[in-house]
Amino acid sequence: MHNPFVSTDWLAAHLSDPDVVVVDASWHLPNASRNAQAEYLAGHIPGAVFFDIDGIADTTTDLPHMLPSPADFARAVGALGISDEMTIVVYDEVGLFSAPRVWWTFRSFGARNVFMLEGGGPKWRAEKRRIEAGLVQRDRVSFNANFDPDAAVDFDTVMSNLRSHEAQVVDARPAPRFHGEVPEPRPGLRSGHIPGSFNVPVGLLTEAGRLKSPEHLRAIFAERGIDLEKPLITSCGSGITAVTLALALEQAGAKDVAVYDGSWAEWGAHKDAEVES
Repeated sequence: MHNPFVSTDWLAAHLSDPDVVVVDASWHLPNASRNAQAEYLAGHIPGAVFFDIDGIADTTTDLPHMLPSPADFARAVGALGISDEMTIVVYDEVGLFSAPRVWWTFRSFGARNVFMLEGGGPKWRAEKRRIEAGLVQRDRVSFNANFDPDAAVDFDTVMSNLRSHEAQVVDARPAPRFHGEVPEPRPGLRSGHIPGSFNVPVGLLTEAGRLKSPEHLRAIFAERGIDLEKPLITSCGSGITAVTLALALEQAGAKDVAVYDGSWAEWGAHKDAEVES
């Protein structure tokens, strides 16, 4: 797989390129006591627009930040001044937390040149690079959205997989949540995991805001019993870190990886879903 990251040096050298757009994709868990949009307004990489993960989403469901329709996505990112022809560089202010979700979303809707900033905002800031405050507004452009139906799977697909065992389901949540030893941070959800799923906490896959090496990732997946030759479905709490897990699986050599977009927010609330703990 190609390298999905660009360095801070690369971005600093290309910030003024007319076909490069920087996207602040920061998002935080509800219990993190952080406001990503307020932090963006206080300071961001020069020229960066803010991608609201909860706003650019399917508003017809109660589930959090589900993928929007292609038309809604095209309208929203076009209004941000982003076209599918541009080179899009996504980052977050944790390092590597929510940026993969937005990187994957752009790719899923047909953008070809999408990258993540290696080390994210923390590395940019640590290097004392320029920061600007306030809202960035770019001219509206057209985004031609072509959705890849293989990028995500739904509840029914995961349900049928319980019988077929065609794909391995891998859960990125921390072990205590996976095993049902602690309550879920979202109210109303049962504790536990999808029957037969594997647990690879996303914290094992990153170090200092960066993805570990492919060799290191392969060793982690092998130790956890993950077969990279099989189809894989990734899950997490609400579809954010499931994408980081999918990214790590692809970097380790997996060829058939899809994200369960509803993840535990859907499964843990669904009356027909079996739960193991």
